[in-house]
Amino acid sequence: MYYEEKDFLETADSMILAQIAKARRLTREYYLADYEDAGKRESILRELFGTVGENVLVDAPLYCDHGDNIFIGNNVVIGMNCTFVDNQEIHIGNQVMIASNVQIYTASHPVLPKERLVPDWKERGTTFFRTYARPVVIRDNAWIGGGCIILPGVTVGENSVVGAGSVVTRDVPDNCVAAGNPCRVFRALGM
Repeated sequence: MYYEEKDFLETADSMILAQIAKARRLTREYYLADYEDAGKRESILRELFGTVGENVLVDAPLYCDHGDNIFIGNNVVIGMNCTFVDNQEIHIGNQVMIASNVQIYTASHPVLPKERLVPDWKERGTTFFRTYARPVVIRDNAWIGGGCIILPGVTVGENSVVGAGSVVTRDVPDNCVAAGNPCRVFRALGM
């Protein structure tokens, strides 16, 4: 993947570590909240996420890095055991269904060791590796099947379906069914 210097972030920054700690606390509280206490669960989600629309159901457990980089529209269902690595923004549109065990990654690392590893990391007070991040967008009416993995910089198009177990490395166009590893379009949807 091609990346630019602006795509890199400092994961050992004290403010970022504080955001991660807050997200860990809130996701733990969410997991422990009584399933029937919809008010408490909604309150936690509104504190955790950047925005939460109306009629949003998120099953527990849920894992995320920051939380405040996740923006959710109206009428959204997110299944249990999903992981959102939100070092960059994740935008989830309206009427979106995300099945269980879906992983959305906005962050990754360079493949080449000379680009990935930081030789003087101790002196710089940072991590020994470099991380870059790109936003992920899931447009309105999309359905993400169970166990999918969506990689940095991907957009899933409006009305599209991504089959279970797919590894989505590239954008999925509007109005199609895509699946596989790597994910590819199998057919257009007649709208």
